[in-house]
Amino acid sequence: MNSTKKLTIIAFIAAITTVSSSLIYIPVGFAKIFPIQHFANVLSAVLLGPWYAVIQAFLSSTLRNMLGTGSIFAYPGSMIGAFLAAILFSKTRKLSFAAAGEVVGTGILGAMATYPISVLFLGQEAALFGFVPAFIFSSFTGALMGYGLLKVMVKNKALGGILQ
Repeated sequence: MNSTKKLTIIAFIAAITTVSSSLIYIPVGFAKIFPIQHFANVLSAVLLGPWYAVIQAFLSSTLRNMLGTGSIFAYPGSMIGAFLAAILFSKTRKLSFAAAGEVVGTGILGAMATYPISVLFLGQEAALFGFVPAFIFSSFTGALMGYGLLKVMVKNKALGGILQ
């Protein structure tokens, strides 16, 4: 797939996540947990690869923040999750590893990465693992949705041989 097509897919996915962010989110303290972003991360990780998945996560997080439907915590979680999902998928070619990478990358590593942001930029003394349960719940939900859609697409040969 050429880079123009990949950038078009990124724009499409970022637009969908941005529009749906005002409809579907879970407020957790001063963060907004957004399962559709995790769904988008799994799709981009599988369809586009690591760097394009990270670009999609960054673009979606930026748009959501600009429109007031996201929080600063969207950056570390979504970008780490998208990257780990894409790396695990590229190494194993298994959809389940992409979903697991999203959950571990966002739910654990991304949640831990929000701690310094919380302390430095917001002056909030959050517990180091305070975000982990909410991030895991959100990332698991979104990753499961992405995994399900990709399995259906593979079964129905809707991906045109991308996942061989």
